[in-house]
Order: sequence, then C-alpha cells, then structure tokens
Amino acid sequence: MLTFRSRGDKPRWGRNTGCAFAVSTASTDPRTRKQAMAEDRIGWGGAERAEITNHTNNGSWTMIDHSQVPAERSSVRLIWVYKRKRSGALKARLCVQGCAQVRGIDFDQTYCATMSPTSLRALAAIANTAGMRMWDFVVTAYLQGELEQNAIVYCHAPPGYATFGADGRPCICRVEKPIYGMAQAGRRWQRSLFPWLLEFGFTQ
Repeated sequence: MLTFRSRGDKPRWGRNTGCAFAVSTASTDPRTRKQAMAEDRIGWGGAERAEITNHTNNGSWTMIDHSQVPAERSSVRLIWVYKRKRSGALKARLCVQGCAQVRGIDFDQTYCATMSPTSLRALAAIANTAGMRMWDFVVTAYLQGELEQNAIVYCHAPPGYATFGADGRPCICRVEKPIYGMAQAGRRWQRSLFPWLLEFGFTQ
C-alpha cells in the first residue's frame, strides 16, 4: 500500500522532477536491532554474522583501543539495516552513519558517475533482443573499493559485536576500506573499478 505525503487528497510533486513523494506503509522490515532480535533472533542473527564475515574477509577495519583514536577525531556510528528479500531471505547490512562524517576530515571528494535509468533500460532492451543474460558480477560491490592514502575513518563497533580493550572501554574500528553509507564509498568503488574496465578494452 502506498500513501501520498500531501495536503488533502492531491500528491505533492517534487520540484523539477515530476515525481510524487510516496511512502510505503507495507514494509515489515525491522527498524532497529532490538526489533530484529525480538522477531527472529536466529534468522536475523545469522544474517548479521554473514555480514560481519564479509567485512572480516574483506579486511574492512582493524579493531583498536579507544585510547588510540586521536583526541581531535570523533567516531562515527555503525548501524544495522535489515531487509527481507522477495525470495524470503533475510539480509542485514552494516552501514556507516555517513551524515555524521565531517568533510575535509573523514572524506574529501564524493562525486560518483552513475548510469541513468534511460541507459539501463536501453541496455536491458539490447540484451533481451540479442538473447543475452544480465547479472550482477560483484557481491558487496562498495566493500571492494580502496580508501585514499592516509584517509582514516573511525567507527564504533557494530551493535551487538563490541569487543573491549585493555582499558575496559569498547574497541573502535579503524576503517581500512569503504563501507556502505560512507560519503565517499561510491566514488572509491568506481575508482577501483575503472582500471579493470579499461584493461578489458572499454574507453573512458
């Protein structure tokens, strides 16, 4: 079910977009970790552990003592985002609260070119006409990027998976690679992908 956020019965149209703002009221995905664990501790817990394993295998961060964080730096929160797929599979994604990052300290450039919907539809039409198949060839794409040299972001430990340092305080994640939600994550993934595409004969 979709309900329009509007005054009266008329939808409110976005300026220069021609689109109405609509909010889905049908989603039953947990909004918080407390809700997720109360609903299905085994299912959502397994999804969380799978996400933690992805980050561990990818070397996304290094756990350090709280005292190792420079005094002038602050740590950003990590949050869980839960999604129930159409297939019924449960997905838990760990995201950085990017709105708390500070430009010039936690990140610099963020621009990332993306495919327009028109181009995507044209590509799908060509593939369908030629009898080709389309598929995602990268899993957890944003996690495959590389942060710029000396670009360091500090995050609190994932909710529910905190470890404690010698000082008795929760350890901090010193982020080594982009994580979903980071302001620069898309750009860093794109900068890692471009050289690979050029090697395959694509032009930029």
